[in-house]
Amino acid sequence: MADEDKAEGGAEGEAAASKKGKLKLIIAAVGFLAVLGGGAGWFFLMRGHGEEVHAEAPPLKPPAFVEVPDMLVNLVGAPGERIQYLKVKLVLEVKEEKQVEAIKPSLPRVTDLFQTYLRELRASDLNGSAGLFRLKEELTKRVNAALSPNQVNAVLFKEVVVQ
Repeated sequence: MADEDKAEGGAEGEAAASKKGKLKLIIAAVGFLAVLGGGAGWFFLMRGHGEEVHAEAPPLKPPAFVEVPDMLVNLVGAPGERIQYLKVKLVLEVKEEKQVEAIKPSLPRVTDLFQTYLRELRASDLNGSAGLFRLKEELTKRVNAALSPNQVNAVLFKEVVVQ
């Protein structure tokens, strides 16, 4: 009887092992087909994207620039300190060339606004890139107020010297 139990247990073990092997084979085949199907789908979907014709946007007009006369101002300092000077060369960036002609007659007003603002600065106000960024933003705000309805996109520094 012991021999019969061993024979039956061996047959059941082989059947269980064969079922597990078939299950693993089926899972592997399904996984392989999923990966293959996903790759084929991606290939067919992405294949035509490089050949699409897009409506071309009209070419952008380059901005125009207005030169502002060079400015040299003395900076505010504490009594007894040596006097420091600020030399600035600026350019105004505008959208279109036709705005340049509209702005040029107002340049004396712009220069006056810039001079009065720059004379109130201290050397410590211009320290680092953050100081120059604040200066640029403030000058842009002032020039846009002076030139309204014309707008300036940016005030650009050509040269900044603190001496």
